Amino acid sequence: MRHFYRTSLTPDTVLASADRFFAALGLSRGTVAARSRSFSGSLGTLTLSVKMEGGHYTFVEVHTDQVGESRLDKNVKRFFNAVHRTADPRHTIEAGY
Repeated sequence: MRHFYRTSLTPDTVLASADRFFAALGLSRGTVAARSRSFSGSLGTLTLSVKMEGGHYTFVEVHTDQVGESRLDKNVKRFFNAVHRTADPRHTIEAGY
């Protein structure tokens, strides 16, 4: 599946967060480039890339090798939630109903 997120954090901050977050899940880091990472483990394989977009935004894109919403995809969404909390720690995430 393909997931994406826009944030005001710098690409380096997002990549450092990804290294910590996905290592805590037991995924081992594979390919490392200036603006991308790959992680693999028992949950599957994912490729994360970041790029500057629109001046002060960072576009984060994640591709997983899973079909449908797997445990890996749910953890990618949790990562995006963690990135959001890093960008705005005062924001509380609540249900929309």
